[in-house]
Amino acid sequence: MSSNLDSKLRYELPKEMKWKIGNVEIPNRFVLAPMAGVTDLAFRRLCKEQGAGLLCMEMISAKAISYKNKNTRALMEIDPVEHPISMQLFGSEPELMAEVAKEIEEEPFDILDINMGCPVPKVVNNGEGSPLLKNPELIVKIVKSISSAIQKPLTVKVRIGFENEPVDIVEMDAIRALTDADQIVVACGGGGIPVLSQDNHLKGASAVIEKDLAAGKLAELLEADMLVILTSVDNVCLDYGTENERPLSSMTVAEAKKYMEQGQFGEGDMQPKIQAAIDFIGDSAIRSVLITKLHVDGSQVTPGMGTMITK
Repeated sequence: MSSNLDSKLRYELPKEMKWKIGNVEIPNRFVLAPMAGVTDLAFRRLCKEQGAGLLCMEMISAKAISYKNKNTRALMEIDPVEHPISMQLFGSEPELMAEVAKEIEEEPFDILDINMGCPVPKVVNNGEGSPLLKNPELIVKIVKSISSAIQKPLTVKVRIGFENEPVDIVEMDAIRALTDADQIVVACGGGGIPVLSQDNHLKGASAVIEKDLAAGKLAELLEADMLVILTSVDNVCLDYGTENERPLSSMTVAEAKKYMEQGQFGEGDMQPKIQAAIDFIGDSAIRSVLITKLHVDGSQVTPGMGTMITK
């Protein structure tokens, strides 16, 4: 498959924008990030037409390649017009990943990238993607194994870290002033926009902040006595979604920790709410957390419902 998209570029980029990864020259600094379910062949072509200097493919499972999965092979299709292009693998087994990298090196990609940043539960639960950041020794093994197996440039996609807990809230002084003035404040929506402090400036960070943990941090900094976390169910439940489902009306921090260790709470659902409750309460004998849902008309918390968590 080929196309004449190079002739359709709308402007010529300055030559000084050229840079290199290994021996691969990239015409400018506009890089299409790898996005699962987004950066397929058609989307990459459009981005190339608009002047992208480096294209990155969707992440591809090294294990799936080793199993000769037909759907996975389809993800590896590359149009000659796409160069330079980076192919991204994900996995957690150094030897297997090295074998796969060597096997596919003849494919027409220019750079091989290793995903160590994906936060999606089905990837994380296999110890792939962002959990690798918690194991530096394994990272070294993976990188060394692959780099010694191939000749093409090797890069690694990482995140700021594996944890998605907020450290501080930038607008805290303004929020506190408004609450002290008996105003209702809407803050930290969706977990807030993550930033890093660099050279006395705030810069956007490639990270995701869990909204429930952000709410817990906000309540902590406001020195609140109680935190209410709204969800779509009346109560926190054990064995949720099974015939043995048991709603809890109350729970201690110690019990919450025990249930978390047992894997009772979904990682992308109830678990961050429970973690936020544990972090907010800490060692306080005064603080409490209520996890519940709104009344059917959305106007108030349903009376008598919910799970109260205390020290």
